[in-house]
Amino acid sequence: MGGGEKLSSGDKLIALLPYLTEGFCEGCAVLLQNRLQNIGNFDGISMSNGQNSENAAGGCSAHTPEKSLISSPASSIVAQKNDSPSWGSSKTPLNFNGQISKNFSPASASSQPSTQSKVSLLGDDESDEQVRLSQVGRKKDYTHFERVDGKQINVLRGLELHTKVFSAEEQKKIVDYVYKLQKMGQAGKLRERTYTEPSKWKRGKGRVTLQFGCCYNYAVDKKGNPPGIIRDEDVDPLPPMFKEMIKRLVKWQVLPPSHVPNSCIVNIYDEGDCIPPHIDHHDFVRPFCTVSFLTECDILFGAHLKVVGDGEFSGPVSIALPVGSVLILSGNGADVAKHCVPGVPSKRISITFRKMDDSKLPYDFCPDPELKGLEQFRRTPSSTKLMTPRVLQSRTPQQNMHPSSNSVLLNNQLKEMNNIVTPTNIDLGQDNFPSLGSSNNKARRRGA
Repeated sequence: MGGGEKLSSGDKLIALLPYLTEGFCEGCAVLLQNRLQNIGNFDGISMSNGQNSENAAGGCSAHTPEKSLISSPASSIVAQKNDSPSWGSSKTPLNFNGQISKNFSPASASSQPSTQSKVSLLGDDESDEQVRLSQVGRKKDYTHFERVDGKQINVLRGLELHTKVFSAEEQKKIVDYVYKLQKMGQAGKLRERTYTEPSKWKRGKGRVTLQFGCCYNYAVDKKGNPPGIIRDEDVDPLPPMFKEMIKRLVKWQVLPPSHVPNSCIVNIYDEGDCIPPHIDHHDFVRPFCTVSFLTECDILFGAHLKVVGDGEFSGPVSIALPVGSVLILSGNGADVAKHCVPGVPSKRISITFRKMDDSKLPYDFCPDPELKGLEQFRRTPSSTKLMTPRVLQSRTPQQNMHPSSNSVLLNNQLKEMNNIVTPTNIDLGQDNFPSLGSSNNKARRRGA
């Protein structure tokens, strides 16, 4: 091209082809060329022995439908502009079906589509979801009094344990997904601060962590950043599977719609790994929650927890965390009582979902449109069979003689009717856990 000569739109697109197709397979390169040709109206450059057809992309493994955690295929290779960072932008390897790409490399990051696909945790049958919701166990009456600042207070107020939130099949899907993320981190296919695998220099130290949504510092780092959210450090955004988990937590009334998480930390424990006593940083608002997988373990709570050895702690209250359960931390349970996980007896995974304080959001943070406007599940008429309405009492002759007692009875009956028809009053199952009292909850937990 001569100096000062303007390039036509076709020439510009041709000049960009080597950059745009970097890391593409031959079929994908041809597919992109054909689409650019339609846009720019220029003569194509032969890249595939004259096979200028979108069908040429059929041999690409990224276009081969596979049974995966994510069900619906994306419709185009061309990345769609989104309001938020998404899997497929920057260094996040999802292929066109939303699956984790097996052949991802940072150099080919620009070839990944940002179109997000749906992850399916539960079938489309709403009646099944209603039944599942009715089976969720919820315990909210944890009690243990300790003297804090000269006053006896219930340091566990605000704790909730929701069981059977994720079925065995769903747990397997989530665990497999986490292991794939771990392999990507080990291969350097995630952003630097997303994946951390420290050396196991002594018992209790060395659990693997993955951070999504924000970069959180547990302690002062080598750059001098204090503990808390590092606002100018990038990590990968929430993966599709985790967003579906968040939707479940809100829809099934585990988390309120006003506190939809926008970040998470995954902890992968080997036998003996632990989490020392701490209170979660206030860069994250309350409530927040943690979901347990693979192995049931105990979590200790108390205003004063003691370290008794490597990975060994003692405290006044121990709560068992069944697999598939969700522990909610809020109120005194989050801000007065410390908590810790002693060395676990075997392999364990936990996923902690938290909402960042608005004043601590990363500088380039954009809300995820998939997590906007989430609502709790509301009963449909078909779900009324899940509850057995109480029979209204008939009035006695004596009650007929006393209008005031009739009025009281009528009000009680109206309240009972309201309790039956109000959408949010769903039968949430019975507590399957004994109450915790200060007298019988002195626990000393050691490692494996």
